[in-house]
Amino acid sequence: MIDGMPKPRLPHLRHETTRHGKRVWYLRIDDGPRVRLKADFGTGDFLREYHAALSGGSARPSPMGGKTRAGTLAWLIERYRETSAWLELSPATRRNRENHFKQVIASAGNQPFREVTQAAIESAKERRARTPAQARNFLDAMRGLFKWAKTAQHVPVDPTASVPNPKRKKGEGFPVWTEADVEAYYERWPIGAKERVWLDVLLFTGLRRGDAVVIGRQHVRDGVAILGTEKSQRQIIVTLPILPVL
Repeated sequence: MIDGMPKPRLPHLRHETTRHGKRVWYLRIDDGPRVRLKADFGTGDFLREYHAALSGGSARPSPMGGKTRAGTLAWLIERYRETSAWLELSPATRRNRENHFKQVIASAGNQPFREVTQAAIESAKERRARTPAQARNFLDAMRGLFKWAKTAQHVPVDPTASVPNPKRKKGEGFPVWTEADVEAYYERWPIGAKERVWLDVLLFTGLRRGDAVVIGRQHVRDGVAILGTEKSQRQIIVTLPILPVL
């Protein structure tokens, strides 16, 4: 078992013993599907599989054959993924930041994390400046990483602390749909089409996008849909009565 394996056990992690006496591990959130974790428990690959499953993705092998060199940026990111600071983020936030971390590891994972400077963070942000939202999300990911690293005394200074947020593009944003827009959509997608189901879920449940994409038959019992919200780490329960078809 690797040093730093979180205690107590990681959230949503369960195990079973097969008839051959082998212990197998699964990740399962609420009543969702089980995801089998195939790597040996307590290893770096196991943690990568766990975090990938938690974020709804698939684990990629370590670029260093399952081992990352201590002191590198990739190593720091791996340690961050083992902390409560990371696990307390919503699954949607973890997915978003994981995408940025994968890019960072691919481009600079072997670099010493103590040599990451404010100028380096600023330069990386500017390379993403054509898409302000991407630049901001990258900066949020690196801020979370180095804020924790400073608290854990891995670095004496947070190189992201003085980097300003990218300016937001001015504009009116996306236009709000009118009733005519909804009717036109209904004419295009009849009852039974998945596109129609998607809009109806958004219109008639009031769920956030992250919850709307996961609600399904597995959450419905006795005419009531019950699920924990993503933003609350499944602690806030939403109850939605399903009305009969007239």
